[in-house]
Amino acid sequence: MDVPELHPDLEPIAFLVGRWEGAGVGGYPTIESFNFGQEIVFGHNGKPFLTYTSRTWLLDEAGAKVRPLGTEAGFWRQLPDRQLEVCLSHPTGIVEIYLGEVVFNKIELRTDVVARTGTAKEYTAGHRLYGLVNGNLMWAYDMAAVGQPLQSHISAELKKVADFVPEVD
Repeated sequence: MDVPELHPDLEPIAFLVGRWEGAGVGGYPTIESFNFGQEIVFGHNGKPFLTYTSRTWLLDEAGAKVRPLGTEAGFWRQLPDRQLEVCLSHPTGIVEIYLGEVVFNKIELRTDVVARTGTAKEYTAGHRLYGLVNGNLMWAYDMAAVGQPLQSHISAELKKVADFVPEVD
């Protein structure tokens, strides 16, 4: 299979492309702290956006998978002057639009718009940091939800396990 050439607009975020796997920790005032496993896939088809999927699962103390947790999918679009737009959707009825900036191998995103269905939990804002550190993708997510102010929710360290994942046309 031919690997499509990465669109030149995506050069600032090219380091994200591939499949990443690892583990992280989470907590929030309304829940108990937990450990989770994660897979993130950033793909492309040669057009000026990256596709994005993330799957997480609860881990027990030994690091074994217990059950699925969150899933999200979306698109990352690089804009001029190292600006970035990210559109994410969740099966729990939440859709987010993030705006941010790429500086070298560091990305900072803040929600610009949050929309949710009538059955979705109350969620009002998010802040995400992504960075490439010693070849690993480190990321952290702060959340404002269920009456709580914006604060730390989850973070993880992921290792790249595949350089390119083909997208279906």
